[in-house]
Formats: sequence, structure tokens, C-alpha cells
Amino acid sequence: MKRTLLAGIAGLTVVGTVNAEGLYYVGSEAKETLPLKWVVGANLTYDDNVSPIAVNTGEALSANPYVGLSFVSTAPQTTLDVFARLGVIYYIDTPDNSGVEDTYGQARIEANLVHRFNERLRLVSRNFLAYELEPNYAQGFANNRLSGEYFYWQTDNALGYRWTERLATYTGIQLTGLDYASNVSNADRFTATVYNQFRYQLSPQTVLTADYRYAQTTGDSLASDATDHFILGGIEHRFSPTTILVARGGAQFHQVDSVGASDGTSPYLEFTLDTKINTAFSIRGFLRYGLENYDTVRAVSVANSFYEFDSRETLRLGINANYAFSRQLSVFGGIDYIPSQFEDGRRVAGPGPLTRGGLSEDLINAYVGVSVKFTDYLTGDLSYNYTDSSSDLFGATYDRNRVNVGIRAEF
Repeated sequence: MKRTLLAGIAGLTVVGTVNAEGLYYVGSEAKETLPLKWVVGANLTYDDNVSPIAVNTGEALSANPYVGLSFVSTAPQTTLDVFARLGVIYYIDTPDNSGVEDTYGQARIEANLVHRFNERLRLVSRNFLAYELEPNYAQGFANNRLSGEYFYWQTDNALGYRWTERLATYTGIQLTGLDYASNVSNADRFTATVYNQFRYQLSPQTVLTADYRYAQTTGDSLASDATDHFILGGIEHRFSPTTILVARGGAQFHQVDSVGASDGTSPYLEFTLDTKINTAFSIRGFLRYGLENYDTVRAVSVANSFYEFDSRETLRLGINANYAFSRQLSVFGGIDYIPSQFEDGRRVAGPGPLTRGGLSEDLINAYVGVSVKFTDYLTGDLSYNYTDSSSDLFGATYDRNRVNVGIRAEF
């Protein structure tokens, strides 16, 4: 029971997860040491709507070579899990009016540490950064395309302590930064969150949780600062060694630091499921609903008419699956659905009414692919990705098709 209670603490209380898996993460911890592994690969992508400003300007072909490494060390007292990947996106041809440059950088680094001081006390540190062009919807901040690269980072450091055989706490601080290129205004954010979670071991398979989180978000340019309080109750249940459910729900109290701003209260929900149905078939899914502080300053009817929306209710739903027909052949697919409702809008620049509201934006991103293992070291992929955005806001309605062919070597 001691091991079960503390083993599930890491990562289960954060507002957004630090892992490269993003909102799919269920708090798992590396169980075995894996030696240093290198990955070298390249992707060739056809894009029929390459413009990052959400305008259908034309098609393009890009090449994406990359190199990566990973290793895991699991000692009795300390577990270290490291991943890094560096690459370049080079557009072979782009439309003249697309606003797309020829070359973009690409980087991802992740480092996770668990240190057990004794049977009762542990330190958990989860750290992630990404410098990318395209949005990764599973990370929990992107809901559309913007016209520049972004740098996203997050560090979460906490202490877990087992007070009794059944009761433990998990207390920490999480820092999150989002910085876009200079041609993207009003989108940068910095959030500091302190949190505490009580965990009660109800049974060997079930842990009940109670969370309090306090978050302060700093906006950029026309975007105001904001404060959020979260009061949540939840459950972590392991249906089997390969199936785990993590769910939390409660209230979010949202305050915007600006003259004339509207404060609000909203239900808040987090749900994550990770299951391996059998040796061939696995499914993962997440759901998150609440008021978000990202992308709250938007152009409405014309490009220079900006409103800040104090209430941006957003649902994030993601599901992906993988099925292995054999050791050599597998198929994969998934879908992201992100509807948002914009209310309590205040004009902060340009012409138009003083207030706006009742605006919505829906994004669907779906993909399917096949993976073929040619040898023990060489793997190829072919995938298709479709994105559809329908929005009441200026310049945010578009559709997009992408076809990707990739090959990678692992050694």
C-alpha cells in the first residue's frame, strides 16, 4: 500500500502536464532502465494550406530532418528520464503571398526526475520545453494557427509526503511560459501556479483526491493579467495493470485584472484514460473544460478591431489509438476537438462597439496513418491529417489537408 499511494502522486495535480504526451499524461513513472537510444529521421510533408495566418493561400512541400536521443535510469533512490529532439523544417516551395519563410527551427527537450529521500518523502521534477512552428493541441494551449514560431516551456517541482498508511499530500509549484515570434502580438503568457493535493488510498486500486490550485497569469501587450482559484475533487482508479482512469472536477474562480473587466465562476473538469486493451490495441484519451487565459485578445470583424474576452470557455477533447497487426505493421489515428465560447469582450483597440460577446470557434483536427517496421532499426510512416476551423472571429475560418511520409532509424 505504501508504494501504491506514493507512486501515483507525480504529475496528478498539475493544471497542464509537463510531459511530451501533454494532456494524455496519467502520472506514470518509468519502471526500468533503458540505455541511450539515438533516432535519426526525416519527414516529407505536402500541405494544401501552408499559410500560418489562417488564409487559404496555396500549397507547399516541406522537408523535416531531425535527430533525437533518449535514456532512462532507474536506481532504487532516483529515477531520471531524458528526451531531446532537434530538427529543421525547410519549405521547398511556398506561395509568394503566404507569409511563410523558407526555414524554421524545431526543438523539444524533456527531463523528469523522481528522488526518494525515504519511504515517506519524495521530490518530483518534471520539465519540458518546445520550440516549434505548428500547434500541438495535446499540450493544452493551442486552439488555432498563429503566424510565427512559439517557445513553450513548463517546469513542475513538488514534494510528496505520506503521512499515514492511507493519507498523503503532494505540494508544489508550476511555472509555464509561452512566447511567440515578434510578429505575433497579444499571445505571450506566463503562469505561476502553486497547488496542494490530498490523496486518500480507498483501496489498492483507487485513490481519492482533493486539490486546491492558485494560478497567476501575466498577459502580453493588450492582454490583461488574470488570477484563478481551483477547488477540485477527484479519483484515480486502476481497472487493471494496463488501464488507468484519472478524473477531477470542481469549480474555477476567474478574475481579470483590468478596469471594467468581468470576473466569473465556471465548472472545471479534467479526465484522462489510458488503456491497453490487449497486446495489439491501445487507446488514450483526455478531456478538459474550463476558462482559459490563452488567446483571449482577438480581432473580430476587421483586422485592426481587437477585443479582450474575459471569459473564454474551452473544451479540449482528444483521443488516439494504435493497433498492431503484426510486429512489422501497425495503424494509428486520432482526433482533437476544441470548441470555444467567447464572452464579456471589451474593445481594446480599433473601431467597433465597446463590447462584444456570444462568439464561438470550433476546431477539429483528425489524423490516420500506417507504420511499417522494415528492420529492427528502420521504420517508415505514412499519415494523413485534416484540420477544419469554423470561427466567428476574423481570419480564423479555414480547412487544411496534410500528407506526410517519414522514415527513421533507431540505434
